[in-house]
Formats: sequence, C-alpha cells, structure tokens
Amino acid sequence: MLWQGPDPLRELQPVHKDPFLSAEQSSSASDRAEAVRSALPSQGLFQGLSWRTSPTPFPLEAKLVRTLEKLGRTLLQFYRALDHLYRQSHQGRAPAWVAQWLDAGKPRSLIDQALSKPFRHSLPKVIRPDILLTEDGFIMSELDSVPGGIGLTAWLNKTYAQLDQDNSIIGGEKAMLEGFSGMFAPKQKVRIVVSEESATYRPEMRWLCEQIDDRDITCENERFDDFKPGEAVYRFFELFDLANVPSASPILRGAMDGSLTLTPPPKSHLEEKSAFALLHNHNLATFWHQHLGGAFFKTMKAHVPYTWMMDPSPMPPQGAIPRLNCTDWHQLKNLSQKERQLIIKVSGFSEKAWGARGVHLGSDLSGEAWSEVVDRAIRGFGQENHILQEYHKPCSVPAQYVDFETGKTVSMNGRVRLCPYYFVHGEGDQARASLKGILATICPDDKKIIHGMSDAILAPCSVA
Repeated sequence: MLWQGPDPLRELQPVHKDPFLSAEQSSSASDRAEAVRSALPSQGLFQGLSWRTSPTPFPLEAKLVRTLEKLGRTLLQFYRALDHLYRQSHQGRAPAWVAQWLDAGKPRSLIDQALSKPFRHSLPKVIRPDILLTEDGFIMSELDSVPGGIGLTAWLNKTYAQLDQDNSIIGGEKAMLEGFSGMFAPKQKVRIVVSEESATYRPEMRWLCEQIDDRDITCENERFDDFKPGEAVYRFFELFDLANVPSASPILRGAMDGSLTLTPPPKSHLEEKSAFALLHNHNLATFWHQHLGGAFFKTMKAHVPYTWMMDPSPMPPQGAIPRLNCTDWHQLKNLSQKERQLIIKVSGFSEKAWGARGVHLGSDLSGEAWSEVVDRAIRGFGQENHILQEYHKPCSVPAQYVDFETGKTVSMNGRVRLCPYYFVHGEGDQARASLKGILATICPDDKKIIHGMSDAILAPCSVA
C-alpha cells in the first residue's frame, strides 16, 4: 500500500506494504522478527532499553533516498558556515549578539579552545539530523554531531541485510562500519571515550569496535587516560559534562598540542539548537546567501522549522517578534491551546538538551504548565538559553511489529522519525559527507514527541 501525500511532494514519501497479512505471511514475519531478536548481542545494544521489532525494514521511496543522500553536503556546508559566522562575531566582523547567544552559560576556557588555532578548521565528522515525515514533506527538527545510535544502526543494517540478501538496505551490511572507521587516518589507533552520562550507548559502541576489523579500535570509559601520541579519540560525551569526565583534560591537552586527533571538536557553538534560529534570522540572510550558498540556504529554510531564540531583550514600541506578532515573550502565555502549535526546547550545553528532555509542546500542555515553561525559558536566557520552534505534526503511517509473547504480527499506526547518519571523510575543502544508513523510529501515533521509547519500533530503512 502506498502512503499518499500531496502530489508536489510525492518524491518525499515513504512506501508501505499492506499491513494486513495472511496467516502464512504472519508466520513468516514472526520467524523473521525472531531471527532479528536472536541476533541481538548478548550484552545488548542500549543499556536497560528495549524496543519493538519489525519483521521488515522501513521502506522509503527512491526519490526520497536520493534527496537525503544529497542533504549531507548541505549539512556539512551549514556547519562550515555556522563556524565561520561564530568566528566573525568574535572578531567584530559579524553581529556581536551571535557569539553572545552561542556562548551563553559556557566557561571561558571552552570558548577559548573552540577559537584556538588547532581547531580552526575542525568540523564534526558525524552529522545526524532528526527528520520528521509530515503531510507536506520532511522537516529537520534538530541536528546532532554527537549522536547515539551509530552502533545500533550498524547492527540493524547488518542483521536485516543478512535476512534479505537483496541489497535494498540503505548502506547495506557494512557502510555504517566503514563510514565510522573511514573518519580516521589509515591504521590509526582509535579510542571511543563514552562518559557515564552517555553510558546507555556504551554497549552499542563496544559492539561497533568488535565489528571493525581494519584498525585497532577500543571503547573506553570516562576515566581512561592511557593515551599514546598519534592516537585518535572519538568524543562520546557532551561538553556540558566535562567536569564529570576525568579523561577530558588529557584529551583536550593532547588535541591542543597535536599529539592526539579529536573528533568531534570541542566547539559547543556547533552543538546549539539556536543555530536554527540564526538560520531564520533575517538580519543574517545576506551572510547565509554568501557563505552557505543560495541553493543550500533555500534547502535549509525549506526543511528547518521556523525557530526563534527566546531573547527577552526589550524591543521598540512598534517592534514585534516575526511571525508571532508578539511584542513580548510573556505574551506567548496568552495563546490558546489551539494556537500553541509551538515547541520550547533547551538550546544546548545542558543535561536537559538531549533526548526528549527539555522539550515542551505547547498544545500538549495546560495553560498553567505552558506559562511555567515560558517563564522558565525567559528567566534562563543568558545561562540556559531556550528556543521556540514551530511544530510540524508528523503524519500517521501504517507499521508492523511482532508481539513475541503471542507470536503474532501487530499492525500499528505510527509517526516516524528518520535519523540519517552522514560520515565525513577528508579534511578542509576535500571533506565529503556520505550517507551510510538511516534509522527509523516509529512511535504509536498518539505520541506527540518521537523518541526511542520502549513501545516504539526501531528499524533500518530500505529503498522501496
């Protein structure tokens, strides 16, 4: 069955098979799902977390896949332009408020490191947007350069590819593994350092290390400090958490003096959701046209929801916040529940800025609860910045999973988040971002915010 959307965006549609299966098909689906479950590593992939198992990959139209393949180049250029904008702001060649927004609440030492010569041209080597499928096409709600799910997606790709043997899995059996390994110099020893804050993802990264056979690669905890000159470190910890990562100091020292290679670089300004607010700020349109490029700028604006920084600086009497027609952020509290198709998020540099924490959907809250969120966001400005983002409701699509207690295939209407993983190989102008796999998270359609909950289906994506 083909999921139908508006004709102008048919190339952006996923494809779904008929959810109503015969008894023979249902039995086959149960066997496939059981084979997937049996292939799960003994230590698991997510610490203490589980998900529903689909008997098949999540199919996407070939045109959508081609669109997503091209998106990696756009996102890499966006990071490059954002980094340039930040540096120009510090140099007085771009508005000072850009750096003020992006530096809020951060220690001076971290800001100085981000601006230092050793990291001048450093950009993230893994790029993962969160993409929501809506009736009007796809929307990128967030952009992550320290993402979880790399090992999980690699395992899903390998497991489902071995089941099908038809090469339809996006990236196939090994692309995720090759993409990760290829970020580093040939034969370079790699240490993946996973903090306690990110310990949920440690099992998937250990599995990843076991599967990569073209280099020496190990997964370490936050206390490991036996680094040798010439090694590379993959930073799987957030910069807000540096004080709780004992090995952070030797890693950063080594990266600064050149004895270690570090990715992603310690650039907290590239880990702020407020980057999307900068993208939509009309005062910066000329900059984006020049440094992002007209076509890429158009692509980003088309697929990034309109975003505002909740900066309570006073406006002139005739001033108004674009699109909201509010003259003061407190006026958000007067919006009706129907008018609150808006999300407030912690921008970054906070333990509440990842996962589903720190995310509040206005239409899902009572008036009192919404007012409290608005007040907290206004009070937090300058230390824990918040953004406001237009909410685009994901469309409902049919999906399936197997109930292992009954052995039956269950049909479910769900909402989908796609997480494409782009790996950057090469340096400077020679850097290229390549799509190596896509993780689909399908939540029951009564859930407003999509994340990896236990009643969500997690599956790799394939080309229909």
